[in-house]
Amino acid sequence: MRPAQLALILDREFESTASGHHTPVMLWGPPGVGKSQLVAQVAARHGVPIVDIRLSQMEPSDLRGIPFRVEDRVEWAVPAMLPDEKRHWPAGILFLDEITSAPPSVSAAAYQLILDRRLGEYRVPPGWAIFAAGNRQGDRGVTYAMPAPLANRFSHFEVEVNLDDWVAWAYASGIDERLIAFLRFKPELLFDFDPARNSGGEMAFPSPRSWEFAHRALQKFGDHDELLAGALAACVGQAAGIECAAFIASLGRLPDLDAICAGAEVAVPEEIDLQYAVAAALAGRALRVRSEPQAREVWGHILAYAQRFPQREMGVMLVSDLARGLGEQLYAVPQFAAWAQAVADLMLYE
Repeated sequence: MRPAQLALILDREFESTASGHHTPVMLWGPPGVGKSQLVAQVAARHGVPIVDIRLSQMEPSDLRGIPFRVEDRVEWAVPAMLPDEKRHWPAGILFLDEITSAPPSVSAAAYQLILDRRLGEYRVPPGWAIFAAGNRQGDRGVTYAMPAPLANRFSHFEVEVNLDDWVAWAYASGIDERLIAFLRFKPELLFDFDPARNSGGEMAFPSPRSWEFAHRALQKFGDHDELLAGALAACVGQAAGIECAAFIASLGRLPDLDAICAGAEVAVPEEIDLQYAVAAALAGRALRVRSEPQAREVWGHILAYAQRFPQREMGVMLVSDLARGLGEQLYAVPQFAAWAQAVADLMLYE
């Protein structure tokens, strides 16, 4: 399922704790697709804490607690890491990460915690949602088959990689527009993980997570041409890193973006890679000025430029990215109607 759809599902699951309809959720997927980040974003949107427990690093007693004697009986000290209304917050997210990497003895200790929301005398506060995540068997990680009793305690969703969803996140997160343009140009490189191939020695591979690392590398080494290709390859693998560095090196031929935003007549580049770069850069400009007085004027000039791409699909891609970032504000710009009319046949019939 697409990350944007899963975000809505996780939001609803968190909100459903108030009505008692919450079902624990298990997110499946290969490394680097953003499972943990999806859960963290839910907590951030709702302004609640997240208790992240890495079950792969636990012993059964870490969950159950330590026994101690009280007169003639034994009681259990509740681990401080488990959610508590007083120590943490009345509502939040208990996130059991790396659950498929946990030894069977640890996952068995989590059965009661997940289904019954309790472990011995401890009870999960009613306002807390339970989410978990793990890699699939065959993803070249340390994984155990999830026992049927544990699997039956979750609703299960597989996280898919989707370029449009990643691009929307990237613009909102300030990811370098040159990387966005490159992945629009080479969408197959957003995620390229083959457990068999990667077992041959190369550790880095393209994934949504590693492209975020590439963004950081670009900020650090973008002014060192002799280092950039190697820095990018260290994040996303040799082939993708070299291709990305070559793409970035070609961007010196971009047209004047300031002139486009000001409404000047600027020619559209003939090279397809530069067209992707212009589209990504203009979408970024539009998002950055949305709180400024001239925002609608800039958006109008960008919409007018979107009609000038030789391949109308390029303009549709640009305006789609604008719409995801700006929402209904974009539809009120006068040039939007002209653009929509110009591509109506493409949107309806092609």
